[in-house]
Amino acid sequence: MKRFALAFISASLALAQPAAAAAPENFAVLEAPAALPEINFTDGAGQPKTLAAYRGKVVLLNIWATWCAPCRKEMPTLDRLQAKLGGSDFEVVALSMDRKGPNAVTKFFAEIGIQHLALNIDTSAKAMFALGTIGLPTTLLIDRQGKEIGRLIGPAEWDAPDMVEFIRNRIAVK
Repeated sequence: MKRFALAFISASLALAQPAAAAAPENFAVLEAPAALPEINFTDGAGQPKTLAAYRGKVVLLNIWATWCAPCRKEMPTLDRLQAKLGGSDFEVVALSMDRKGPNAVTKFFAEIGIQHLALNIDTSAKAMFALGTIGLPTTLLIDRQGKEIGRLIGPAEWDAPDMVEFIRNRIAVK
């Protein structure tokens, strides 16, 4: 009888909790959220920004550059993800490391039809090093408190159904 009661309670708890989507391939999820260093960058208008501006939102921080072929390929998928999930609870922050400045990013965004991503840039690339980025693209998933949940090194199909489900699940955690 105790086994039955324990099994029943366990099953009830499992059903009461939203099912956690498995991490997509190559996405390394941390055992516990980790603090991130403060990074500085500018927006398309040249105004200074930090990750603190996004507290309260789940953020997908994509470190990229226009000269990086895999970055260029995945950018439309990030734009579609922002169109699909972006809002008061979630934002894709595409942070360019282009030393040529915002004009290079603006031109690239126009060429490929990016409509939903804001222009963010760090021409010094200090953010990349502060975050321990070893290659481009690198994408960090950041919780509402500004802590890293996990990261993916290399390109991804950010609007693929498994990725969208995984991110939606993280957004649902309040």
